[in-house]
Amino acid sequence: VQLQASGGGLVQPGGSLRLSCAASGSIFSINDMGWYRRAPGKQREFVATVTSDGSTQYLDSVKGRFTISRDNAENTVYLQMNSLKSEDTAVYSCYAIIRTRYEGNVYWGQGTLVTVSS
Repeated sequence: VQLQASGGGLVQPGGSLRLSCAASGSIFSINDMGWYRRAPGKQREFVATVTSDGSTQYLDSVKGRFTISRDNAENTVYLQMNSLKSEDTAVYSCYAIIRTRYEGNVYWGQGTLVTVSS
């Protein structure tokens, strides 16, 4: 099982970016999918999660600006980030709770860097 993240980059304050993370491999089912981030010099923090039935949770500081969604047919989770601020600069990592034929585990994608700067 692999998670492949994409969509990071450099954006000006107030701009938007969309992150994607696709899961592939011998997947039986996927429960929660979501994103964490680690800003320079800070601890990793939860950003957003979406359950298999579409329920969502967000970090307070991104509520109203970020939207998480998923495409269950494509095993992909998205993070639409609007009104970006300099404090959103971080490496964003996706995760998914995936059940294979034999076990369930948390899988992580590689990080994708988001830089918000003028």
